[in-house]
Formats: sequence, structure tokens, C-alpha cells
Amino acid sequence: MTHLKNALLLKQLYMYKYFGYRYTNLIAFNKEDTPLLLPQNIDQLKIQASQCHLCDISKSRTRVIFGEGDLHAKLLFITETPTTLEENQGKPFVGKSGEMFQNMLTNVLKISPNEVYVTPIVKCRPYNDRTPTPSEIYSCKPYLLQQIKLIAPSIIVTLGPISYRYLTGDETPLSQIRGNVMQYENYTLIPTYHPTYLLKNPYTKKEVLEDLKRIEYLMKLIQ
Repeated sequence: MTHLKNALLLKQLYMYKYFGYRYTNLIAFNKEDTPLLLPQNIDQLKIQASQCHLCDISKSRTRVIFGEGDLHAKLLFITETPTTLEENQGKPFVGKSGEMFQNMLTNVLKISPNEVYVTPIVKCRPYNDRTPTPSEIYSCKPYLLQQIKLIAPSIIVTLGPISYRYLTGDETPLSQIRGNVMQYENYTLIPTYHPTYLLKNPYTKKEVLEDLKRIEYLMKLIQ
């Protein structure tokens, strides 16, 4: 799979950069090479992700947070790095942020949490809850892209700046593009704030409400 091979190549380039190299004769990916394939079944993909050791985070993790929800969901949420509480319980969105997320779904979108799919941009919690490095995120990205391919949602919602930036490669501040309806490959993409950010910055709830109303409208169009 091209995405996986590119991720491995990028990881190696970051390693060279860390050691001070500015140039390398490393051969770029050749499409004629034998592709590295990821499973075409979501359960098998989860098993492979749980056994992954592509980055340093795998050395300290206790559990992989792969994702959960409807495997045929029309609405897919990409959240940020798993927290300690999420790692302990083995699923995304628990605790106060989980309550906030469920309220966003049930009270605004009028749908059950069982009708959507949620997955983090990085499947493992970094030690001491540090921010994952670009190399670590790109090492994990092929799993995310394969999840998106297999679930085939109509709408993707990124929650927080990290999930948006590393999915799209766009470094525009989230405050400038949140709520915008854009195209990401064959999917409709809408970025917005993370529930944890709302808890720390309650004044942003009005903006997120506007974003959710836009998502609700788009969901009605595809039903």
C-alpha cells in the first residue's frame, strides 16, 4: 500500500534529520515495487494495528485505541491523541469529554453514538501524555486511511487542530477554518474544535453549535 510505504519512508527521513543529516541518497518510493498491503477487513486491520511497532510510542503503550462505532457509518469523527483514561478503558471519548461528545451527538445532531464511528489520529497514548511527533503520527496514518477506506463515510469531522493538520497536511489555524465544508479526496470534511477544548473554553460552544448544525444539514441531504 502506497500510504504505508510512504509512512515508513517518512519515518526514516525524520530519523536521518534527528541525527543531523541534511541530504540522503535514500531512494524514493517506486510504484513498481511490491506494495505493502493492509488488511481489507476492519477486524484484521485492528489486529494488525494492535501489534504495530512502527514508532516509539509502542514501547510504552498498554493498549491500542483503534476506534469504535458503526462500521457502515455515514459520519466519521477523527479525534486526537488518546488520554490516560481512554487508554485505561480501551476506547475513545470517556470521562467529561466523552459526556460532552455524546451531548453533541444526541442533543444537536439527534443521532445515537452507535450511529457514528470514532477513531483517534494516533492509536496509542504517548508516554507522559506528550504531543506525538510528526514521524509518529505519519507512522500511524496508514491505519487511519485504511479505516476511512473500509468504512467509507459520507462526512468526516476532525476534532481539534492535530487531527485536521495531519489528515490534510493543511497548517491553517483551526480558528480560521473550523466549520468550513471542504473536500478531502472523495469525502466531505468539516473541521471543528475538540470537546476537551470546549470544556476549557466554554465561549467556543456557540461556534461548535454552528458547526454541528451545518453537519446536521448535510446529513439530511445524504439520507
